[in-house]
Amino acid sequence: MITRVTLTFCVAMAALGFAPREQTSPGAGPVIVLETVKGTIEFETYPEEAPKTIAQIVGLVKKNFYNGLRFHRADASLGAVQIGDPQSRNMLYREYWGRTGSGSPIGAAEITKKRRHVRGSVAMAYPGTDARAADSQFFIDTKPHPEWDGKYAVFGKVIKGIEVVDKIQVTDVLKKAYVKEG
Repeated sequence: MITRVTLTFCVAMAALGFAPREQTSPGAGPVIVLETVKGTIEFETYPEEAPKTIAQIVGLVKKNFYNGLRFHRADASLGAVQIGDPQSRNMLYREYWGRTGSGSPIGAAEITKKRRHVRGSVAMAYPGTDARAADSQFFIDTKPHPEWDGKYAVFGKVIKGIEVVDKIQVTDVLKKAYVKEG
């Protein structure tokens, strides 16, 4: 039971910047931070289920690949936001956004039954019908998508900033992506 003292303490701690931190799941790997123009998003990764996918995404993050990219899909009715096309840095190519990647496909479709498309899931996008062609584009589910289970590799889940994901619109910039230490 929450007492008035406990509530007062929690409010005071939050006011001082000590907000409770979302906990990662058992077995979660690196946490990736996305600093967007709308706020910060953090998601945990699942290296047990998607080791090649995690290696690809972490490698691209460490090379600053995602810095300055724009979200090229943000569709409330679809229920997802998507990023990862290097052409999105240039507004002149807007009609072509979503068609390219880093140029190094993962080569594996790490689709598992263990991870589902729930609100906050992070999954790989891919061109055409071959999930092995996934490269650098990923999306975040803003609503559950059981119809996508078994079709896309879910490699992470938002643990902080889901309200930021809800605010993302097409052309919003990802200022900086990095792997969280510790």
